[in-house]
Amino acid sequence: MLDYEFMRNAFMAGGLVAILAGAAGYFLVLRGQAFAGHALSHVGFAGATGAALIGTPPIFGMLAFMILGAAAMGALGKRLRGSDVAIGAVLALSLGLGMLFLHFFTAYASQVTALLFGNVLGVDRSTLRILGVSTVLCLVLLAFISRPLLFASLQPELAEAKGVSLRTVGILYLIIVAVATAASIQIVGVLLVFTLLVCPAAAAQRLTSGAGNGIILSILLALLEAWLGIALAYLTDWPVSFWISALSVGIYLAASSVRSIALQTVTRHPIGG
Repeated sequence: MLDYEFMRNAFMAGGLVAILAGAAGYFLVLRGQAFAGHALSHVGFAGATGAALIGTPPIFGMLAFMILGAAAMGALGKRLRGSDVAIGAVLALSLGLGMLFLHFFTAYASQVTALLFGNVLGVDRSTLRILGVSTVLCLVLLAFISRPLLFASLQPELAEAKGVSLRTVGILYLIIVAVATAASIQIVGVLLVFTLLVCPAAAAQRLTSGAGNGIILSILLALLEAWLGIALAYLTDWPVSFWISALSVGIYLAASSVRSIALQTVTRHPIGG
């Protein structure tokens, strides 16, 4: 399997994306902004197709639109929570615009279509370098804001009273999510971006209580899903996106079952009871 360069590239790309998505996704779930992250992926799709329409590489348009969208969402602050209808409208409009742009300009159709479903087996060395630099920069920034971000996520009113700028932290964090989403899109596509960005983090939060352990477990689960999904795709010739999404959902359901059983056990046999 690893005798082929495209498979080595796929495993390295999958690993980089999984590390970034696992770390960034933990806070996304903790802050209740999973739907906003999904909307960013659709905004990115519109940006990619719009860039293709004017003759610019789709990846640049995708990143530009997603970073602008992340900054706008971050500026909304607390108002973003509970705005599922508005976010859903933006999501639908973005996907519609993307299809409209693609209708008018089909020269990049294969590249843009790959953004919908992912194409990790087509990652080359230059893309790996971009992924590597993006991952390192985002992880450094995430580590820098992790303490105020955790504080603002768990106790926003108290954090604001202590001088934490919720808007600044929110904007910086959602920009990290935008880059993580753009990276995940190359692996699983726009339509399945939840698989690496949300499912491992959600599973980790059902199995652990501390933020540190939760982030580590989220990264490990994302790595497992990405690498095992790529290996199974090679062995079965089925799409990588299918295997990663199936593994992600399966692990999340298993984690939810384990938590449910643990809670039932504690209820029936309380400590000291």
